[in-house]
Amino acid sequence: MKPFRTHKGTVVALMNDNIDTDQIIPKQYLKRIERTGFGQFLFDEWRYLDDRTDNPDFPLNARKTATILVAGDNFGCGSSREHAPWALDDYGFRAIIAGSFADIFYMNCTKNGILPVVLDESARNALASLGSDEEIVVDLEKQIVQTAHEEFSFSIDPVWKEKLLGGLDDIAITLQYEQDIVLYENRA
Repeated sequence: MKPFRTHKGTVVALMNDNIDTDQIIPKQYLKRIERTGFGQFLFDEWRYLDDRTDNPDFPLNARKTATILVAGDNFGCGSSREHAPWALDDYGFRAIIAGSFADIFYMNCTKNGILPVVLDESARNALASLGSDEEIVVDLEKQIVQTAHEEFSFSIDPVWKEKLLGGLDDIAITLQYEQDIVLYENRA
């Protein structure tokens, strides 16, 4: 997992509430077992028209290089599929800013190197109104989201913060105790 300290990028806004995991990555694309290759199917039913051409009304198609997603409340609700953060990561998103997150989705993001940030509606509206070339900085160490003119602070559990800063997923955490595990196994 890539460590997350600060990230500078542009924003795309999907201000809908209750964007569920089936909208993020539809079920017909869950046949893969790798963590890669899902980005092309991200928001598939919204991104493409019936003939598989880009939907010109879908915000992501106008800002294809955005790496920070701003959304409404209850982002990532629905089923607990880990494929949703995999698709967001594979597409290139490093941070998701929403009013709230479904609990399992939030944890799946942190376990896959994506920073979920909770900000109030006025802060999200300010970010959503930025131009397509205006960059913002998401700073996990300082716990701020910064535009050229404003700064918004956010909270995060210290445990999740340290895991993200260190790029530590569950396997990396376990491997920190590899010597102890080997000693234990050799005693048997």
